[in-house]
Parts: sequence; C-alpha cells; structure tokens
Amino acid sequence: MTPAKPTFEDKYQRARAVSGCAQDAPAEPPAAPAVPREQLRLRRVDRARVVPIPARLEDLLPADHLARLIWAAVLRLDLTAFYAPIVVVIGGPGQAATDPQILVALWLYATSQGVTSARALNDLCVAHLAYIWLCGGVAMNYHTLSDFHTAHVTALDALLTQVLGCLDHAGLIAYEHTAQDGMRVRASAGAASFRREATLEKCLAAAQAAVTALTAETAEAADTAPLSAASQAARERAATERVAQLEAALAELPAVQAAKAADKQAEARVSTTDPEARVMKMPDGGFRPAYNFEFATDTAHLVIVGVDVTNAGSDKAELAPMIPQAQERCAQLPDDWLVDGGFVSEAALETAADQGVRVLAPVPKPKDPTRDPALPLATDSPVIAAWRSRMATDEAKATYKLRAATSECVNAQARSQHGLLQLRVRGLVKALAVALWIAITHDLLIWFHHLTTPPGSAAALPAAA
Repeated sequence: MTPAKPTFEDKYQRARAVSGCAQDAPAEPPAAPAVPREQLRLRRVDRARVVPIPARLEDLLPADHLARLIWAAVLRLDLTAFYAPIVVVIGGPGQAATDPQILVALWLYATSQGVTSARALNDLCVAHLAYIWLCGGVAMNYHTLSDFHTAHVTALDALLTQVLGCLDHAGLIAYEHTAQDGMRVRASAGAASFRREATLEKCLAAAQAAVTALTAETAEAADTAPLSAASQAARERAATERVAQLEAALAELPAVQAAKAADKQAEARVSTTDPEARVMKMPDGGFRPAYNFEFATDTAHLVIVGVDVTNAGSDKAELAPMIPQAQERCAQLPDDWLVDGGFVSEAALETAADQGVRVLAPVPKPKDPTRDPALPLATDSPVIAAWRSRMATDEAKATYKLRAATSECVNAQARSQHGLLQLRVRGLVKALAVALWIAITHDLLIWFHHLTTPPGSAAALPAAA
C-alpha cells in the first residue's frame, strides 16, 4: 500500500521539531469566539452614494457639446427678469439663491433631451456629465427646479422674444409664410376626476369639514399621543389644498356651462384635479382631458414665432390673437398666414385682413356638389370673397402645401424630442410656461444648427439683439 503523501502542515511541524522551535515557542492563547460579519463595523462599498471626485469640470465635455453652446447662449441673453424676485444680498440674512443662469441652462438642455420631470433632472445633475458641467459645482434639489420651471412665464415670454431677435439678426426668419397649428396635449388629470356641480358642492363641504376636524385634533393633541410637527403640517396642507382645488373647480364651472347648450348645462363637469383642463378629441379619436398648444412657425427655417395655450378644443378663435403676438415679437408680419380648415371663420379672416396678412386656408366644400367653391356667396364680404377666389389659384395651392410640412414637423419634434406627450403641471399658466420652454429650446437649436462658425466655437455666438 502506497504511503500517504505528507501535507504542508506535516512538513512544517517536522521542520519546527528539527530546528527546536516547537519546544521554545510559547503556548498559543485560545482563539476568541468569532464575531458575525454583520455586526462588524466596516467601511463597505456603496457605489450608489454621491461622492466628490477630484476632476476639473471644464474637462468633462468636448468643445462642441450642446451643453456648452446652450451655456454660451444663456450668458449672452438678458436674464434680468429672472433675477428680480431674488432678495438675498451679500452680507444679509438668508441662504444664497441659485443663479438663474444655471437654472435656465439646465432646463433648456433638459428640454432639448426630452426631460420634463424636475425629479429626473435633479437625478441627472449628479449622474450625467453634461448636467454636472452645467451645474458647475452648485448643488440642486427638485423643489427649486420644479418651481423655477413654471414660475417665470412673463420672463420666459420676453426670453423668447430675445431669441427671435437673435434669429432675425442671423437672417433665419424670412417673413414670407407663417404656419399655425394646434396640438392637443394630455393634461395631468384623469377622466374620473370630472364632477358635476352637485357633487362638487358635496365634496367641498366634506373637505371643509376635514379641515375643521384637523384643527380640533391639533388643539386636543396635548391629551393624546401627538403626531410629529412635519406629519401634522403635511396633513393640514393636504386638507387645505383639497379645499382650494374644489373651490377652483366650482369657480371654473360657469365657463364650462356657458360653452354648452342651454338644455345641457346641468351636465357640465369640471376636474377636481386640474379645473382648467377640458375634455378634447385627441388625434387617435378618443376623448381625454387636455390643453390646446398653439405654435406659429416661420416656414423658411421652422422658427417658432408665436406661442399660446388654451383650453378650447376648437381652433376657431386662435388665429386672431396669434397674429398681433407675432408682430409684437418680430416687429414684422409675414405675407401669408397658413392654417387648416379648423381655424377658418369670418371674424378670423377679417381680423387677418385688417392686419395686412393674407390667409391661406382650405375653402369648405359646398353642400351642393355642382356649385364652384371659388365663387362668392351673396352674403360674403369682400375679404371672404377674395379668400375664396385666392384659394382657387395654383400659386395659393402650392404655397399652402408648406403648412403641413412646417406645422406637422414642429409638432412632431415637440412630442418626440422635447417630451410634450403628457403634461406634468396643472393649469393654463404652467402649461404656457412648458410651451415657452419648448419654443425657446426649439429656436435655439435652429440657431446653433445654422451658425456659420465651427461647432466648437461657442464664443463666436452673436450677442442678443
């Protein structure tokens, strides 16, 4: 039988015995009981934690990155209106405010990438190099980002006018043809949130009773186990906001009733989530709560020159206010205004004629198939008669084809590139802020695309007009 091969331990003990180390070595102390690994205080791996990394922010992005171009453009725009609400000063009380330049640049870049959520943007500010570069070492929180996104409608309106001045200076607005179209965007409200007047009043009474009960509960909290101050404040805030929403819904109800026939006004309903939202027919044929986004676009380079948001499901009344808005922004009107049949009304055509603009829109087909639609009716005004005959010409038909190529392209970019699929905000004012961010971003991207200087030469951007 072959003897077993000696192990390393056998060789080690034999060597110790030969050298005398085994006799001289002191006895080993008994081993201490092992502590479970879970109870040990160790420095463990946590790669989800945000840690400072020694890196030069200026080296994070290539020279031709879009974030650099947006930052360079923001530095050249007048943001005085965004600074006006800030009251903290050097040496005075209060925490330092975040520079509006950073917030404007962040939201412009986020909009260009289709990011519409303040929480998502806040996460990107510590996870994406472009956003980290734009922050420039300034910490963000989603409350600040969310509030800034919708709190400066007037300033955003003026900023769009500034950007249009830059585009006009660069020769990117031709003032030949402007196309206008409406786009229904899903509101942040569910179809089940719509209530009739009687139900709204019952809900309001219940909400007011809940606020009263919370007040009484707070007064008696000393005799029971009280909630924390934060929890109590959250409950009171939720109850108060519920009352405010229901009061806003009841205040909006007369406008909804006025839009209905007299025999159907009792059926009028308003959303308790977003009282200003209206049920509209969507592109897929369904009916859902939505807002109507209106964009007026110059056909030469697809520059957006006018923006509006309404809660009207029809475009009949949207042409008249857009023309003076475009004139105010650009100080010049185009020769032709291109719209689809949904915008056509006698009042709209008359208003456009008074402004010196020709409207190109399809003439409705007459009920009598033998009648020529180009022939004026006995009741037509000179403006309507001219419109009918104009749309029968080959020139007008050829020009009108630009409408779909322009408006449908801009609407598609707003949905696919800028995330305008469903609103995350509520109310007409906040929805208008979203539309303005999209229009400003859209126009800036066109400006960058048509710069004659190399893409990396951000310093060569022209100054704001």
